[in-house]
Amino acid sequence: MRSRVAGVLARRRGRVLAGLSLLLAALIAGHRAVPNTPGRFGSLLESFLPWLGLAVVPLLALAALRRAPLALLAGVLPVTAWVYAFGGLLLPAADPAGGAGGLLVVQHNVSDENADPAGTARVLAAEGADLIALEELVPDALPAYEKALASAYPFHEVRGTVGLWSRHPLTGARTVDIRPADIEEPWSRGLRAVAATPHGEVAVYVAHLPSVRIGAAGLASARRDESARLLGAALDAEEAAGPVIVLGDLNATVDDRGLAPLTSRLSVPERGFAFSFPALFPVARIDQVLARDATVGRIRTLAETGSDHLPVAARVTPDRGAGGPRS
Repeated sequence: MRSRVAGVLARRRGRVLAGLSLLLAALIAGHRAVPNTPGRFGSLLESFLPWLGLAVVPLLALAALRRAPLALLAGVLPVTAWVYAFGGLLLPAADPAGGAGGLLVVQHNVSDENADPAGTARVLAAEGADLIALEELVPDALPAYEKALASAYPFHEVRGTVGLWSRHPLTGARTVDIRPADIEEPWSRGLRAVAATPHGEVAVYVAHLPSVRIGAAGLASARRDESARLLGAALDAEEAAGPVIVLGDLNATVDDRGLAPLTSRLSVPERGFAFSFPALFPVARIDQVLARDATVGRIRTLAETGSDHLPVAARVTPDRGAGGPRS
């Protein structure tokens, strides 16, 4: 009798664990179905989506400890969902020409509290990139960046608190208005320029979308989402054809639906997680390299600087035959 009761309890425990595994698999594979109201919970979930894979470990461990075959079998489902969603990012780099082709780009939010802008600039310049995009450029620190990057990057443009440094000539630089409607004070965080690269003309955008906050009411991301829509509209209006690269602190992961106005128009990195924030213990990549009519290869983080973000670098290869952008 006792063994029969124990068997019934074990089966029940197995069903509970199996149900949790099914729920986890559904969240990973079907995160878009999670409603965003109230509290923008869907976006919050998507901000940390890759980390859901860690929940598989205790589920499988408990299933093995309790000798629950059903739970062990169900544990395969979230593993499969995670591998399908993120396994490709772990594969070796797929960059053409052994990683030597295309344009090497660096993206970094340098922090408006950075105590060593010159040192930060040296770290970035050491990568030898074609393009460097910076955000949170404050007036007091800007001369240090300009001086440290001048020799290797003779061309640069700054608009507000964002800037672009280039080894190749830049033309047609102008501000891109991505300011949310409820911000009344001076606010300039968008820049567009055309870089005359060895691969032809490439339109390059640098953007810093508004920050988000996590509180008792959920994720406060309305301003960021509005700014993303404005940037997406600018791309539609300006870029009829030709390669486009978007670099910036977008305060969102590429899985976050708030970034859909951009990720629906642009390709994302094919390899690498490159968690960039916070620098002390990175849990998400909110510093992005996106492109159109171009392939973004492996994205990776660079050495820590004086910022609360880590720099990221990627190689972007314009598609052959893509027409040049409008200036």
